[in-house]
Amino acid sequence: MAERASSVSTQYDALFGYITAITIFFSALVAILIFYFAVKFRRRDPLEIPRPYAGSLKLETIWTVVPFLIAMTIFAWGSSLYFTLYRAPKEAVEIFVVGKQWMWKFQHTEGQREINELHVPVGSRVKLTLTTEDVIHAFAVPAFRIRTDVVPGKYTYLWFEATKTGRFQLFCSEYCGTNHSGMNGYVVVMDPTEYQAWLAGGGSESPASQGEKLFQSIGCATCHKLDTQGRCPNLTGVFGKPQQMADGSTVIADEAYIRESILTPQAKTVAGFQQLMPTYQGQLSEEQVLQLIAYIRSLGGQPASTTAGSRTTTTAPETTTGAVSPDSQRSNPLSPTQPRGNANGSAGTQVNAVNANRGGGTSAPRGGNSNR
Repeated sequence: MAERASSVSTQYDALFGYITAITIFFSALVAILIFYFAVKFRRRDPLEIPRPYAGSLKLETIWTVVPFLIAMTIFAWGSSLYFTLYRAPKEAVEIFVVGKQWMWKFQHTEGQREINELHVPVGSRVKLTLTTEDVIHAFAVPAFRIRTDVVPGKYTYLWFEATKTGRFQLFCSEYCGTNHSGMNGYVVVMDPTEYQAWLAGGGSESPASQGEKLFQSIGCATCHKLDTQGRCPNLTGVFGKPQQMADGSTVIADEAYIRESILTPQAKTVAGFQQLMPTYQGQLSEEQVLQLIAYIRSLGGQPASTTAGSRTTTTAPETTTGAVSPDSQRSNPLSPTQPRGNANGSAGTQVNAVNANRGGGTSAPRGGNSNR
């Protein structure tokens, strides 16, 4: 068995052990019965005629009901664990992940970038937003008992909570080309204090800040005005909110919707607006699309929380928040993460810097999305 290093490892192994035990038991039972019946009912004389058996309603009921009940326990237990694994918590350290032949690229909300190595704090929930630039990949960390396919053209979400420090291997577990076997790396789980020091070591601009610059440079602000209603929808406060479409349907403005609006804007049109949005398919990389999404999130709407230990930065309009109890960020109530301060105030400073850049209406929401 791989090392157990996450909050769901024990649950995962218990279910796997339960299914394995059932498989072994019934395999052995069937083998024993086959041998027993072969001996008991063997033909003892060449002229012997076997006696007919009429069957047993009681026996048939037992071997129908018992397997059904066992299957239902597996279904209920497996469903519970599935929803635990694939429903990311609201408060978590958020990290963007882009798969590419043949590497994993990570970007933290504070701006730090990594390739084939991911640093996270122990005892804090970590939410991954994954996509790929080329073929199907699969992100897997055996010690955390997590794995998910990363499919072109969509976002996949995964989360984990590491329970011990150390280096744990990550893999691409879906054959993706010639150098598939080399597409691996490590998740480095650090003590909270060390993680804060690592964050303070510096990095590039935050994805939201980079997205704001990209928003301006490709002309999004021309149509998506921040201070007034332009030819296209105002993007302030739209993230995570329902949007009425021209065909009468309603769509939640989440990451997938915004990505579709940037790359294939003709797919949906917001009610009350004409379809003026040009496509940016092939002009923007997946990382740039994620940066634009991060910027739109920072304009408000549903709060996008980034938690690292006791620090939480909520990218709501023009606001940042302070400390949050570490216990509220854990799914495991045992051994709570010790409170840790912001080593250099980097997260709050970065968000405030973005807000300052937006002050006075000098920056506008994403201009490339005329149907949003």
